[in-house]
Amino acid sequence: MTKKEFFGREVYLSKLEKRIAGLKENYRQNIAIIGEDSVGKTAIIFKLLEKFHDNYILILYIETRQETLSSFVRRFAGTLLYNLLANSGIPLKENLDYLLLKSERYIPKTCEKIRFLLNALEKGKRNNVLTELLSLCESLHDETGKFCVVIMDEFHNLENFKIRALYREWAKLLVAQRNTMYIIVSSRKFKTRELLSKDFSLLFGNFELMTVEPFDIKTSEDYLTAKLEESKATTETKDFIVHFTGGNPLYLKIISDAFIRTHTPPELAETLEQLLIESSGVLNQRFSGYLGRIINTKLSTDYLTILYSIAGGRNKIKDIAHIMHKQKKEIVSRINYLLEEDVITRNGDFLKITDRVFAFWLKFVYHQKQNSLAFDEQSQKEKFREGLAQMTKDFSLNCRKPLTERMTELLRLFEDEVLQIEKKKVRLNHFREVKYLELNRRGLNDCLICRSNESIWIIAIKPESLCEEDIVEFSKECKRYRHKSQRRIIVTLADIDMNTRLRALEEKIWTWDLNSLNQIMDYFAKPWVMV
Repeated sequence: MTKKEFFGREVYLSKLEKRIAGLKENYRQNIAIIGEDSVGKTAIIFKLLEKFHDNYILILYIETRQETLSSFVRRFAGTLLYNLLANSGIPLKENLDYLLLKSERYIPKTCEKIRFLLNALEKGKRNNVLTELLSLCESLHDETGKFCVVIMDEFHNLENFKIRALYREWAKLLVAQRNTMYIIVSSRKFKTRELLSKDFSLLFGNFELMTVEPFDIKTSEDYLTAKLEESKATTETKDFIVHFTGGNPLYLKIISDAFIRTHTPPELAETLEQLLIESSGVLNQRFSGYLGRIINTKLSTDYLTILYSIAGGRNKIKDIAHIMHKQKKEIVSRINYLLEEDVITRNGDFLKITDRVFAFWLKFVYHQKQNSLAFDEQSQKEKFREGLAQMTKDFSLNCRKPLTERMTELLRLFEDEVLQIEKKKVRLNHFREVKYLELNRRGLNDCLICRSNESIWIIAIKPESLCEEDIVEFSKECKRYRHKSQRRIIVTLADIDMNTRLRALEEKIWTWDLNSLNQIMDYFAKPWVMV
């Protein structure tokens, strides 16, 4: 999403506004925002900067990037002073010396500290630089009573400055600072989670983790309806775009914009061909650059083989080890690298390429091109269209199936794998029998009973909203089946309210909503269930 566009992120924005407003009530809650690259983290921050106004709170947005430490210090200090003077009526210039001159009458001690810091850097002194820099916010509060919110976008790039004991020094400062709030933002999800939970727990113990997810299905559909209002795109086409992109805001925008430009009426196949195959295609260039990070490594062949396997649906470690004729221990070390680089994610026994559009490009564009014996662009385009046509056909056929039938097909794929669903680990038992069961209850009719050697699963399916009465009725039905290991699950396509969830917990019933169901569908390479 661009700076000007903002869609479907009100929940995140509201939480940030609430936490920032709490500063004036002596409640400081630092926040760590993580999410995939291009999922819209910075768009949320830009909207916050545009919307939030409080004369006693300064919000400083600092993008950490490749630059010298001196340059970063000057940018930080300049941003601080610029925000201080923003409503003073003084003509502003993006020049630190000018801003220091104009700010001196309001915050002389803070300006003195900035000059001292700049002089120290000129003399090559780097000790305590970050501590002194971040302390400027407390100094400003002492002189003006104003609070500071420091937003560091891609904050992990601070490590490029090679500051000794970076996080340890920051931790000490956080203990002392009571009037400065930090919002750190990062696309390095794996690395940030490691920092939050292990290596620097002293520093990040009081950071609230906010994970920005792609749009859910309804928000994605609303977005496409708004974007493609004047086009003749069918509902099925829009549903496929949602499934294809996984709700990634950037891809929804790129594809819908290109879709409108391509034809009247527009053709999705031609749109995706231009974006993913053409050398000038935006997504082809994006993914070629993204893949370059992996290709330029010592073990690139192994990494690519693993990615090809996952993209092709062979996404369990044991399957990959068999394909590569390597020991599982050796494969795990390769997988760990891809996990650390956020190229893939792991859930129990399953692996998934983080970016689903990249996975498609890898399978139907890059891999096809690498395996081609002769460069034939037309032939590659034909194979691309064949792959896309098969994908759209599978999606269309599955969308027409009743949910009970789709659930039956999914359950028959289970082979005793472990998967985490809604923060609970579950073994997906290999069922010797999956059978339809009619409940004849007021709210619940369709049900499946699944038997394995170890357990029995009873799964009720209700596409509409659940209520507490449904939970009670289902619980009564389950008691008819006695087994030492019984799993009770209700699947619904609607949102589940808190009271219903709590009642389900009391009755030891799992509730799977649309997001949970589609997460499982992903790991078994099955098309999404749409609303």
